[in-house]
Formats: sequence, C-alpha cells, structure tokens
Amino acid sequence: MSTFEEYSGKYRHIRLERSADGVLLATFHTDGGTLQWGQAPYLEFPQVFADIGNDPGNKVVIFTGAGDAFSGPPGDPSNHRPQKTPAGWYNEYWGGKRLVQNLLDIEVPTIAAINGPALRHSELPLLCDLVIGSDTCAFQDTGHFMTGLVPGDGVHVIYPMLLGLNRGRYFLMTGQLIEAKEALDLGLICEKLPRDRLLPRAHELAEILLRQPPLVRRFTKALLVQQLKRSFHETLGYGLAIEGMAVVEGWNNRDEPRF
Repeated sequence: MSTFEEYSGKYRHIRLERSADGVLLATFHTDGGTLQWGQAPYLEFPQVFADIGNDPGNKVVIFTGAGDAFSGPPGDPSNHRPQKTPAGWYNEYWGGKRLVQNLLDIEVPTIAAINGPALRHSELPLLCDLVIGSDTCAFQDTGHFMTGLVPGDGVHVIYPMLLGLNRGRYFLMTGQLIEAKEALDLGLICEKLPRDRLLPRAHELAEILLRQPPLVRRFTKALLVQQLKRSFHETLGYGLAIEGMAVVEGWNNRDEPRF
C-alpha cells in the first residue's frame, strides 16, 4: 500500500492534490506549464500511476493538464533518446507496457478533464472512465507515423477501438487533427465545455461517483475496464516491439527517429 504523504511530492511532472473526500486531482505539467513529453515523464508516470492505484485513500482520480494543452511534443531535444539496439530499446518496451497497465490497474473511477490539445500519448486520457474536454481540446498523433515511427505504444489499440477500424487507421497514418466538436461527435469525449467550466464539471462528476458505496465504485471500474485490459494485453507488447525494430533499422540507415 502507498500513502499520499509518501508519494505526493516526489514527482516532477505531475502535481497531486487530494480533497478531504478522497478526490485526487492529478495535473500533468512541465515546470508548471503544458506537459512536454520526454524521458522524464515517460519514466515517472508508470510509477505515479502505481502509487495512485496502491493508495486506498484515493476514491476518485481526476487527470488534467496545466497550461493551454493537455500534452505537447518534447520541448527539449536532449529528451529525445532513440535507441540504437534491441537491448537499448528494452527500457522503452518495459516502460511503455507499464505506462498503460498501471493506469488501467487504478481500481477506482478515473476522470479525464482534457484542457487543451493532446498531441502526445493521447491514449492516456482516453483510457479514463469518464472523458470530458474543453472547447479547445484536440487530438493528434504527432509522435509516430508522421515522424517516421510505428504507432505501437497504445494509440494503435485505442483509436481503432473508439473511432472504428477505418477511421482509426486513417487518423494514425495521416496525422489527422480532430478538434473538440468532432471529438464529441465521434465519441472521443463525452462532454465539451468552456475551459473555465471543465474542472468544476469534473468535480461534479466525482461527487456523483462518490454517492455509491466504495465496493460498487471499485468493482464497477474493475468490470468495465476488462475489455481494455484484454485488448492491450494482446497487442501492446507486440506494438512496442515492432516500433523498436523500426527504430533500430532507422539508426542502421542513418536516420534519426524521434522519441
């Protein structure tokens, strides 16, 4: 078991605040602004998700982002660490699996309040139980196919599942940008709100969830997440492995794939 006091201040890229009724607000950020993906958050988030899931004091979890976007591309080129060998890719393979698995293993309801564009690892908010977005939110896979990488770290599972097979493949292979209204129409988000109403609405939803007994909340979450867990168990490791094969091949051909 984890306790909030043990882990709440130990991570650089996620700010954790918990109310007296057990609603945990987890805000992704880089130096207080929009999260810039890189090695540091990639290594931190599997651990923080594990701590959140292992803490019985968390009754509902709200994930959101700081600044104008939910997650942006890497801002510091030194964070890009493509691996030249299969052994060097193993950390990406290992961490990529646990990034998703540990999020899905949080056995209390999770709410994604997507405050703006989700341009990297947008599978994370879409894996939450209740997904709402601001009127500025948007979805795009900027980190894979369009920059020379195989989209094998989880986006290959969630987008065909949510959009349908043909639309999901189109999205991943063309760099399509899906903005808030279309995201609502397609079912990526379930509510679209003005930015200043997003977090208040997330807390309203948390209050609704808290009306049910603890085991009803936990067991409902465990039941409804099984299909996602099964789908990721079957294909996530495979996707990460062949993504790594293409990275290694790129290095052998003197290309420079980006993290």
